[in-house]
Amino acid sequence: MGNNRLQIGDIKIEPPVFLAPMAGVTDYSFRILCKEQGAGVVYSEFVSAHGIIRENRKTLNMIRFESSERPIGIQIFGDSPKVMAEAAHYVVEKFTPDILDINFGCPVPKVTRKGAGSAALRNLDLMEAIAAAVVAAIPGTPVTVKMRAGWDSNSIVVPEAGVRLEKAGVKAITLHPRTTRQTYRKRADWSLIKLLKEAVSIPVIGNGDIVHPQDALRMFVETGCDAVMIGRAALGNPWFFRDVIALLQGKPLPPPPSLEGKISTCQHHLELLIESHGEKTGVNLMRKHFGWYLKGFPGAAAIRKKLVTATNPDIIREELNFLKHVPQHEPPPVSRPA
Repeated sequence: MGNNRLQIGDIKIEPPVFLAPMAGVTDYSFRILCKEQGAGVVYSEFVSAHGIIRENRKTLNMIRFESSERPIGIQIFGDSPKVMAEAAHYVVEKFTPDILDINFGCPVPKVTRKGAGSAALRNLDLMEAIAAAVVAAIPGTPVTVKMRAGWDSNSIVVPEAGVRLEKAGVKAITLHPRTTRQTYRKRADWSLIKLLKEAVSIPVIGNGDIVHPQDALRMFVETGCDAVMIGRAALGNPWFFRDVIALLQGKPLPPPPSLEGKISTCQHHLELLIESHGEKTGVNLMRKHFGWYLKGFPGAAAIRKKLVTATNPDIIREELNFLKHVPQHEPPPVSRPA
């Protein structure tokens, strides 16, 4: 099983449990919650290299972070070595992240149609050129890559892509062992993580189908990876990091958070979003998170509907406060009694 510490370039990371970059999710508020639960590294949402060099305000706001989030990686995507290099240099000069990550893994058509994301895996020469250009542009900052296994089952590029990326100067690779065509269907093929680990000497971070904390330990054992990256399992459940870390340290799983604890974290999340985005935008951004936090609650659909239709944060705060004090053995009511 992996050690409890890892080094990427000069960056020492402990524990080796990463928060995956997730579009529309891994903003400041969510990163802070995962850091509070022990995540060793957090990543920004992926941001467009073209948006960065155009100094698009929305794009740049997605990159901003607080010192308490370190070590943090900023992930960028694009299809041009020149543009990616310029964007990487801008990010490092203006924001000084600990890690600059290149997205070669996004399977979303609006990204791949432009040749970015996992589309780069169809042209390994271009992939290598992008990586080399980014590395050359920011010599003092470690460059990492998050990638998929290939475009489809007939074009698996592991381990050739890994060897090329290491040659280009990349300091670590995260592998999500599905193809672009698979998106998130079928099981992730962890044997490809092992294959990559055997092919390169830089750290390999495993990602994909870590659903339960025990899966993280199993990934370490089965693949020999140096770290694991948690994505969808953390949605509405930042305690997932705490649980994985306990198992890595040979400790028993902590008891699950109480109803009051879950609602308190949900409230904390809301306040962080309002702090960073203002009331209107913060409430809008919080809506998708309610379903994740309330998943498994009796009557969750009705409670979620009330929360997502509220436009005033004070109403949301009242509903959450009421829900927090409902005895756990009773089904939570839809709303406060009149």
